[in-house]
Amino acid sequence: MKKPLLTLSLLSLTVLFACEKKEAPEVKNYWPQAGVTYEIFVQSFYDSNGDGIGDFNGVTQKLDYVRDLGANAIWFMPIMPSPTYHKYDVTDYKAVHPDYGTMEDFKRLLEEAHKRDIKIVIDMIINHTSTEHPWFQESKSGRDNPYRDYYVWAQKDTIAAFLDKKVITLDSDNIRQWHDPGLGEDYYYGFFWGGMPDLNFDNPKVREEIYDIGRFWLEEVGVDGFRLDAAKHIFPDDRPLDNHEFWKEFRSKMEAIKPDVYLVGEVYDKKEIVAPYLPGLPALFNFDFHYTLIEALNTENGMLLAEKQKEVLDFYQGITPSFIDATFSSNHDQPRLLNDLKSDPDKYKQASAILLTMPGAPYLYYGEEIGMLGLKPDEHIREPFLWDAKEKDTGRASWIESKYSTDKTVTPLAQQLNDSKSYFNHYKELITLRNTHPALALGQLELPESGFAPSVMAYFRKTAGQEIFVVHNLGKEEVEITLPEGYKEVIFGLGDGVNVSGKLTLGANASRVYLK
Repeated sequence: MKKPLLTLSLLSLTVLFACEKKEAPEVKNYWPQAGVTYEIFVQSFYDSNGDGIGDFNGVTQKLDYVRDLGANAIWFMPIMPSPTYHKYDVTDYKAVHPDYGTMEDFKRLLEEAHKRDIKIVIDMIINHTSTEHPWFQESKSGRDNPYRDYYVWAQKDTIAAFLDKKVITLDSDNIRQWHDPGLGEDYYYGFFWGGMPDLNFDNPKVREEIYDIGRFWLEEVGVDGFRLDAAKHIFPDDRPLDNHEFWKEFRSKMEAIKPDVYLVGEVYDKKEIVAPYLPGLPALFNFDFHYTLIEALNTENGMLLAEKQKEVLDFYQGITPSFIDATFSSNHDQPRLLNDLKSDPDKYKQASAILLTMPGAPYLYYGEEIGMLGLKPDEHIREPFLWDAKEKDTGRASWIESKYSTDKTVTPLAQQLNDSKSYFNHYKELITLRNTHPALALGQLELPESGFAPSVMAYFRKTAGQEIFVVHNLGKEEVEITLPEGYKEVIFGLGDGVNVSGKLTLGANASRVYLK
């Protein structure tokens, strides 16, 4: 017969009573090394003027919400003029898309964010432009045009063998990389698709243009840093050393303008390919973390992620000791996390408990904190945020009809705010826990020597002044764990669990965080 488990509510009351005798721990901002960054697609976030499209003024109105959630920075998906809804094909690098507002609107947003100690990072897309960019319009007009060499061109007969050959990569399913602008003679190179011609970084003029664009946004506008899209593809994939050298040069140029500039790169690959980019891009997204987190939860493989993360961090440490590990559980290119976890709310809550107690600088995709849903195509991973019930939601964007995140499938934020068991309050509690415990933010990751049941994930987070033990049961059957000596104070609990004389019984998808 199974032992009855102590309910979380009773445990929480016990912990609360114990904590009432102590002073509230100090909330600290650990960005960029370990702070939380909130990713926003402006178009879907908050519509302030009723045109159906989210905008800068809408984000400004919701900065207190971002601060209340506990995020330290915002990463904006592309905000520059573009002919597509996603705006990853830029037509003007020194302007903002008029659908989102004016540059003055953006500068006011920036000012208000900084008043709240929220940093602003913008998407910088320099691997390619739009075919509608003036540079490309000039470039395609003839071989003698001064802008011809801004892009990569080849005559048809010299690339015949490549026209229909393409190995699909993790970040692109495009089969055709060489594109005919309409004359049937010269073809231009576009890794992702024909509407995104790649810039030619062998041309010093192109590099100078890019450095000046960086200077404009850092110096004249005042952003805090850049998320560098498609960082692996500045040069073709068979020239990785040139890619590494470019990013070192880019970093040097940007740090000369703003010494504390934040640079995070998208290198969509395994750790061996990602790591050599660290000297140029001090922060890199950890795609291994994302995929392994989902696999671990869906297969109930307890130590899979902890061991993978330890392996990745040790490997990066061998490249450079000052790297920033940008962890994430979902983003604008991946299915929404709840979909990836088969709509299991217990797994979903545990996924965020893992993300926010692991090492790294976690990124949170807008809407994850309220349990938004979404599957490919990408538009439906980027559906409008649900602020309130539809009839009351004056700020809900309507540029697309939501297929997955509707009032029938997702509880709007307004209804979650006062529900202690809501996804929103769960995320907020975990972010607060991280921001008030140095070991969770900055501590080393150590794995236990003794093994546990196959469904158990356990790890230590340690700084010189604080030691924390984290344990999760990823399975659906309860497990018994012998706690390490000295770990008695529970500072976070998820799901059912009871500790009797150092023997912890954890229920399905239950987690505990202990302070020594």
